[in-house]
Amino acid sequence: MKKKLKPLWRISVTTSLEAEDAVTELLGRLFGAAAAAYFNLETGVSIVSVFRDQKFDLPKVHVEVAAGLKRIEECGLKIGAGQIEITKVKREDWAESWKRHFHPMEIGKALLVKPSWSKKHPRKNQAVVILDPGLSFGTGQHPTTSFCLNELVRCRKTGAKQTFLDIGTGSGILAIAATKLGYQPVHAFDFDPEAVRVARENARKNRVDTRLKLTRGDITKLPLKPAKQYDLVCANLISNLLMAEKRRIVNRVKPDGTLVLAGILAKEFPEVERIFTGLKMKLVASRVENEWCSGSFCWV
Repeated sequence: MKKKLKPLWRISVTTSLEAEDAVTELLGRLFGAAAAAYFNLETGVSIVSVFRDQKFDLPKVHVEVAAGLKRIEECGLKIGAGQIEITKVKREDWAESWKRHFHPMEIGKALLVKPSWSKKHPRKNQAVVILDPGLSFGTGQHPTTSFCLNELVRCRKTGAKQTFLDIGTGSGILAIAATKLGYQPVHAFDFDPEAVRVARENARKNRVDTRLKLTRGDITKLPLKPAKQYDLVCANLISNLLMAEKRRIVNRVKPDGTLVLAGILAKEFPEVERIFTGLKMKLVASRVENEWCSGSFCWV
């Protein structure tokens, strides 16, 4: 007899794209698991959700989330509706709901990122990354992640030995994609232990877990002068952290390497660009999508 699955609790916040990252971090911190975000291009609304299987003190949870949203507003971010919804969902309904939102992503002819339920076949010689949404992670559909994936493909030199570092790996999508594209060695780290756990699981599912190194790490505590530099470094972090740790980040880029900065609100990007060009780097590619801006830098 098939065992009946326990239902899940979904805690969701309806917010703006501007506050999406802050709300994602808030829910992750409160519930001990990284949250997933879905942005609706038509409505301009972002829904950030975290799924857990234990029971909650619902009034207490509502108060804690509301207090967190108030702090985000006090920091100057517009949170939009800020509507909090706590609902019980069947695991089957939860799993099926993601299938309406997540579809295959092709990054040129070189890379295909798709959920496991997709029947889309790769092109000839196209690397494939399988990544499903889960209880504690997303699938890299965010505009900033898309830019990073494009840069992974653009910077790859066929047959050449190239190294890659992913700062703030999240679900591990960039590290996994880099490994599939032929970067070696590939190193990645994240401050959140849950993100590291999920990234390792994703690497195992893509059969690259023995070919990349995923660790927990804090960019603020890394040596200012690293023992190793990389051909390509991706740092998908909030702009304040990027600027505060600029020297630790750029010092990890080889003299002929490329640095990709992402996770930056478009209105904050000019200041980020100014800071990094002041370190003798130049902007060589950038993209604005919705309210986000990402850029690639090389040494002058």
